[in-house]
Amino acid sequence: MKTLGSYVKKHGATYAMAVIFMLIAIALDMMFPKVTERIVNEVIVGRDFTHLTFLLVMILAIGAGRSFFGYFREFTFDRNCITIGTEMRKDLFDHIQGLSLDYFDDTNTGELMARVKDDIDRIYNLVGMVAMRGMEVTLNAVLVLYFMFSINRVLTLLPLAFMLICGTTAIFMEKKLDSIYEDISEENAEITTIAEENLAGVRTVKAFAREQYEIDKFRKHNERYYELNMKEASALIRFYPVFQLAGTLLPVACAVLGGISVIRGGMNLGSLTAYIIYSRNCTWPLEELGWITNEFSGALASLKKVRAIYKEHSTLAMSEDPKRLNSIRGSLEFDHVSLSFGDKEVLSDISFVLPEGKTLGIMGQTGSGKSTLVNLMQRFYDPSEGTIRLDGQDIRTMDLDQVRKASAVVMQDVFLFSDTIEENIRMGRREEMTSEEVEEAARMANADSFIEKLEDRYETVIGERGVGLSGGQKQRISIARALSKKAPILVLDDSTSALDMETEAEIQKTLSGIQAVTRVIVAHRISAVRGADEILYLENGRIAERGTHEELMKKKGLYYETYLAQYGPEQGMEVSA
Repeated sequence: MKTLGSYVKKHGATYAMAVIFMLIAIALDMMFPKVTERIVNEVIVGRDFTHLTFLLVMILAIGAGRSFFGYFREFTFDRNCITIGTEMRKDLFDHIQGLSLDYFDDTNTGELMARVKDDIDRIYNLVGMVAMRGMEVTLNAVLVLYFMFSINRVLTLLPLAFMLICGTTAIFMEKKLDSIYEDISEENAEITTIAEENLAGVRTVKAFAREQYEIDKFRKHNERYYELNMKEASALIRFYPVFQLAGTLLPVACAVLGGISVIRGGMNLGSLTAYIIYSRNCTWPLEELGWITNEFSGALASLKKVRAIYKEHSTLAMSEDPKRLNSIRGSLEFDHVSLSFGDKEVLSDISFVLPEGKTLGIMGQTGSGKSTLVNLMQRFYDPSEGTIRLDGQDIRTMDLDQVRKASAVVMQDVFLFSDTIEENIRMGRREEMTSEEVEEAARMANADSFIEKLEDRYETVIGERGVGLSGGQKQRISIARALSKKAPILVLDDSTSALDMETEAEIQKTLSGIQAVTRVIVAHRISAVRGADEILYLENGRIAERGTHEELMKKKGLYYETYLAQYGPEQGMEVSA
């Protein structure tokens, strides 16, 4: 993870400019009481109007300059703040994208959304408004104390004591708020997760009449979020009166004690006026200190959460010098591959050789490890044991991008983006694919029949996750997306399960006609794999049976039993005969 300092250093020139603007604005603030002191002593007390016009022009110039440089100071800080926030959010998103799939198996989407949005907002505010106010308060306090000390040393002990009390209070408040903000950050992630899941699965919620249950679940977390924010407010309420009381009493105390000093001849009326104005400049830093401490504590809590994500790294073993093949032909080999997650063994001793242009069928009960094989082919995980080779090359030594581009996958769980149909299809080769290729892929997937009936055809914007399309229509667009990629390996992970038998037969016929493509077909239906050159039947993560359709039928094992379950005993008797 880049440090906050590295982001600030990158924009050091504009930060320096912002600080210069700030110094000029503060210097003008320090000049105002001095000009006022001369007006009181020379004009009001001394009745000398010689320099009145000049002094009034000075006040106007100070006011205008203060506004001008104050504006550019704030604009420059805000610009840096927003720029750094954009960079931090991009870097965090890039890091998350680079994590391996096992991280996402154990992490809620809502939590990551909260980190990328809300926590980054708090952090970049730390190097923006909070940093600006912090520097301004510090510089202002030092300069004000210097000028007050130059006017009356003894009297300046009073504002110095006020500042020490407020600074100590701020330290206590920061420690108190630190743990509260961590809890608020966690609960914010929980609420985001619940909201994201419910909005994404709103049809399931309504189908099972779970609205009230989900409302109650959200209400409990919302109430917990309310309690934590009230806990934060209670902590602030206990400390803020200290800052507010100090800000109110200090000018009054300075005026009273300074007045006594004037009466006793310790200082003149103009110096008292300047001293009171300086004391007013002491009050707003004291009041700002509470806000700064509050924001600082929240930013630190968010920074801890973001750092926790940066501590996560991909479990994929990356080669220092990855090999990139000139071209991928599409041969695939699993050599005694096993995969375990902790103590749970998912796959055990899987071996097969799939030559280029051939078709491999994979069957098995739910949870037997079929989809895990597909994940290993794309190197979403690395095997615990064994080797996976693409064109004879261990994929762990290859360029990861080339490994994943070598295959086009139609997932069982179809995901379509909220975009046009054309953009969803051209996802695999977005920059180089023509509209004619998009339409050809749609025809091959038998999707053109319903796309042509839509009002905007391929420019039709589909809803989030394909809302508005049937399961079969979404599946056909997903198949078209895979076919348009023109990868040497085509993987169909139970991709025709949402299609009717006639559409499935048409697509299977189209797929069988594609030349020079290696196919991996994961399916529950015998009809999807019966034409494969080899079929693997998995059970509990192991290869229980293997062979062609005819060979497996003759064994009368698990594959044969599946055939009977799908086609009936009569068909099984005919095959046996």
